[in-house]
Amino acid sequence: MNKKISLILIFWCCLFVLKANYILVYMDKEQKEHLKAYGIAYWILQKNIEVDWLLNYRGGSFMFKYAKTFEQELIIRKISYTVISVSQSSAILQEISGTDSNMDAVRLDKVPKVAVYSPKSKQPWDDAVMLVMTYAEIPYDLIFDDEVMKGDLAKYDWLHLHHEDFTGQYGKFYAQYRNQPWYIAQQKEFEDCAKRHKFKKVSELKLAVVKKIREYCAGGGFLFAMCSAADTYDIALAADGVDICESMYDGDPADAQANRKLSFKNTFAFQDFQISMNPYEYEYSNIDNQPFERGNTIESNDVFTLFQFSAKWDPIPTMLTQCHEYIIKGFMGQTTAFKKKLIKSEVIVMGETKKIDEARYIHGTFGKGTWTFYGGHDPEDYQHFVGEEPTDLKLHPTSPGYRLILNNILFPAAKKKKQKT
Repeated sequence: MNKKISLILIFWCCLFVLKANYILVYMDKEQKEHLKAYGIAYWILQKNIEVDWLLNYRGGSFMFKYAKTFEQELIIRKISYTVISVSQSSAILQEISGTDSNMDAVRLDKVPKVAVYSPKSKQPWDDAVMLVMTYAEIPYDLIFDDEVMKGDLAKYDWLHLHHEDFTGQYGKFYAQYRNQPWYIAQQKEFEDCAKRHKFKKVSELKLAVVKKIREYCAGGGFLFAMCSAADTYDIALAADGVDICESMYDGDPADAQANRKLSFKNTFAFQDFQISMNPYEYEYSNIDNQPFERGNTIESNDVFTLFQFSAKWDPIPTMLTQCHEYIIKGFMGQTTAFKKKLIKSEVIVMGETKKIDEARYIHGTFGKGTWTFYGGHDPEDYQHFVGEEPTDLKLHPTSPGYRLILNNILFPAAKKKKQKT
């Protein structure tokens, strides 16, 4: 009798597994490892299995067909999930498709190939995107000026720029760090690279790199830039043909009339800005809302709010703002936030601090591709200084600020899911 009961139990367990053949990785506040959840979605895509990204459903959940190996990997990575049946999966999709719901489903069906633009020499600061991709176990390639000039961008779906300076002023660190070994090594590395590519100045090389990246976007590439990479990218485009570098950076004086000669027709995001012509100032332009302009903003009250878009009509900004929180704690960088009055009208503002009229997270299209700019340096270190230890993301596995980065990484894999009729 006991043997018979055991066989019946085994039968029903097997039947349940056969029926419960979807896994839902929920992304609301009940998730314990939001960041690693993006990594599991990427890992499953590598297995040639499609993943449904359920926009605005429980914080932007992921759903995919059940496999024992998938469940085991979720357990290993300590990611929260639930096993659901076919009928439960269909019910979720039916709920999402309802005309009265601000939800939608997109199908992730390819593995985005990711590149991070970073110099070969060691940097005295960390890169938030490399930190979070490493933590989430998403692979990426490091590329820099040589690879860009060689045409390697065409190999990648997604390109990340972080704490970079495309103006040729070495990050405007001259006043404080010009005698530091890392600064001297970086200057030599950049100058040697410029010579290899037949440029007289680093600023000329960087402009060429910026134009290659623009071509990459025009052809369908996805660009994501944080911190100073966001504004110096547009500054370089606006200053095409204008010398904005003082002699300590390129051996001759800057054009005193530089600000009058800027052209904004080719910039991605910003217009009508003025460049900082002081070579000793740790600031590139008035695009950035500097601390003294941000009033009484301090860490305890520095937040920005994500916009909520129509999932069915605006799927791209909806994807990029998926989160379990819509009020995000702020964080500073060499470029912290963007003055809204200097942002082009066609740009989509996805996150803002309204009381001080600044944008923190913006998006736009260029040609067949897209770009996204995100202010600040490290979402979990309010004021990250040169030489500080990198953030330990094991202490921040549910970070909303880091989630916004990872939304961008999966975005190139998405296409709208066709609902069954």
